Amino acid sequence: MRMMLAFVAVLNSAAALAQSAAPPADQPAAQAKPAKQAKAKAPAKGSIAVRLQSCQDLDDGTKERLNCYDEVIAPAPKPKAGAAKTVMECKFTKEEDERLACYNGFVDSMPKLPKS
Repeated sequence: MRMMLAFVAVLNSAAALAQSAAPPADQPAAQAKPAKQAKAKAPAKGSIAVRLQSCQDLDDGTKERLNCYDEVIAPAPKPKAGAAKTVMECKFTKEEDERLACYNGFVDSMPKLPKS
């Protein structure tokens, strides 16, 4: 139950941050500053959960999928990372195969969200 509440809190905070980054409605689009673009295949817009789920379109077990996950949640390896309790804690795993398995485990168990 706690894990579900933590997951919902992360999703809501990510959605709030994404909405606050949008230009005001009364400002013309020509004057709005362009947002930074993502480097690879992960879409630049949407919540963290939607961006993580878009990485599922890449082949399973490949470096490209791990790179996609790492673009959404930047890795910060720790020498003695414990077992991840949330998807955000997967970034602390040092080994790439273990980090990919961690992300896959959490993203596979997420309910499918709309992509826009």
